Amino acid sequence: MTEQSIDPRLRTALDGVIDPELRRPVTELGMIPAAALENGTARVTVLLTVSGCPLRSTIEADLTTALGELPDVSDVVVDVGVMTPAQRQELQERLGHHRSNPFADPHTLTRVHAITSGKGGVGKSSVTVNLAAALAAMGRTVGIVDADIHGFSVPGLLGITQSPTRVGDMILPPVVEVPEGVDRRPADSAAGAGHRSRGVVKVISIGMFVDPSQPVAWRGPMLHRAVEQFLTDVHFGDLDHLLLDLPPGTGDIAISVGQLLPRSGVVVVSTPQHAAVSVAQRSGTLAEQTEQRVTGVVENMSAMVMPDGSRMEVFGSGGGETIARTLTERLGYEVPLLGSVPLDVTVREASDRGVPAVWADPDSPAAQALWEVARALDAQGRGLAGKSLGITPRE
Repeated sequence: MTEQSIDPRLRTALDGVIDPELRRPVTELGMIPAAALENGTARVTVLLTVSGCPLRSTIEADLTTALGELPDVSDVVVDVGVMTPAQRQELQERLGHHRSNPFADPHTLTRVHAITSGKGGVGKSSVTVNLAAALAAMGRTVGIVDADIHGFSVPGLLGITQSPTRVGDMILPPVVEVPEGVDRRPADSAAGAGHRSRGVVKVISIGMFVDPSQPVAWRGPMLHRAVEQFLTDVHFGDLDHLLLDLPPGTGDIAISVGQLLPRSGVVVVSTPQHAAVSVAQRSGTLAEQTEQRVTGVVENMSAMVMPDGSRMEVFGSGGGETIARTLTERLGYEVPLLGSVPLDVTVREASDRGVPAVWADPDSPAAQALWEVARALDAQGRGLAGKSLGITPRE
């Protein structure tokens, strides 16, 4: 373990500085080998995971702010270094990162949702991003895997321009924090969870590794490998929810996700019109072949709310209910209609700005419907029923 020489007078302040990517105290991660206070000057050494760390300025600013607030400190000096390969390996061991798929573990407490659709153009990606953002605003830690390799869009919908950081064979995904003022945590959890920071969304996408203007011309085996690498090499840490934005249809990636994440729940997104409904049913039925369970149906762009409060059904009505009823009959268990999201210009405007509508305009008609879907997904959340706790009672 890396030796740390930290002045006790600075320890508490440094313990409160959280690494923006790993979401753990920098002291706990071995990033602070030395910190001293002399004649009012706090001098701290911080070791970045890699040279050229994109969040260097954030870490320096957070350290300066935390130490500068101490009564005995009049000046702060931050010396920046870089971890050695051995220290990076030690960091991976501290984090418990192994090149395996933790979400396939039958004992995982992460709820995995594969967001799918029968055809393109139904708003599946915007639904995925807004559900993730809503869950984060409820105090959850959420991951998104943008599994639509050919049509990736999640980074833009969240305004992410930062590239992932690679530490050895471990990839750290960019993190988006819930904005101040958007807090939808249940009253009971918020009251007892003052120690918890706001929820976050961690994102990985092929769009973070390639030129966005160039097509990704990959076939089946490479598509499978890309999704597999997102699940094994990316260090998401402990997640409450993992959402996968799948490409439309029942092709290679949908099958790969069924193989890599056999316990994931499938959420089918469709618009109300007949053309979308018929293909969305096939998308849900694929879950039967991959031994996944369909969690429910989201009807997107259900109607447009007019200024006078009336509703204009631009794409018809009843499609979501039809899909839910048909899948219930076909699969032999209840597939609920989780919600109907109205056609709302605020969703498009917010998406263009790279901000989820549930954050930008949380009380808009579409956002309110998305909040309800997120609550329904969270209500199924992490449970310990039937799971081994790894302990044995003492005789």
